[in-house]
Amino acid sequence: MGKVVPRADAAALGENLREENLQVVFANGCFDIFHVGHVRYLEGARQQGDVLVVGVNSDRSVRQLKGEGRPLLPEDARAELLAAMECVDYVVVFDDLTAEPLLRDLRPDVHCKGTDYTEATVPEREVVRSWGGRVVIVGDPKDHSTRDVLAHIAQLKKVEK
Repeated sequence: MGKVVPRADAAALGENLREENLQVVFANGCFDIFHVGHVRYLEGARQQGDVLVVGVNSDRSVRQLKGEGRPLLPEDARAELLAAMECVDYVVVFDDLTAEPLLRDLRPDVHCKGTDYTEATVPEREVVRSWGGRVVIVGDPKDHSTRDVLAHIAQLKKVEK
C-alpha cells in the first residue's frame, strides 16, 4: 500500500493499524497552497502518536468550502505534496464537507485540529469521543493562511501594474 490511500480503503487501513497496536493520529484540511503553518500543524499532529493519516478535501469539497477559483492545486497534487512529507504516513482524499465520515471509517485514537479551533469547536469531536478517541489542538498560532498568501499575491499584482 502506498502513502496515498483510496478513500474506499480507509476502514481497512484503520483496522490494519489497530491490529498492529499503533496509535493512529488523524489531521485534515484543504492544504491548497502548502505553507509553514501546515508544516507545523502536521508535525505537531505526528507527535501525538505512532502513525499520521492526513485527510485532504477533494477539489469539489474545497470549492464548496472556499468558493469558485479554489482549489488552486488539484487534489492529486495536494495529496502527493503531503505524502512527500516525512511526518506523514498516509494520505486520504475525501469528498465530504467535514471529515466525520472518514473518521468513522478510520477510527483514529487522536483527531488533531489547528489552533484556529478549540476542543469545544471541533465539529467532529463527539464522533471521535464515541469510540474513546481524543481531540487535540496542535500547531502554532493561526497567523498563516492560504487566503493571506493569495491576498498578498493580488496586492503584488496591483503594484506591478
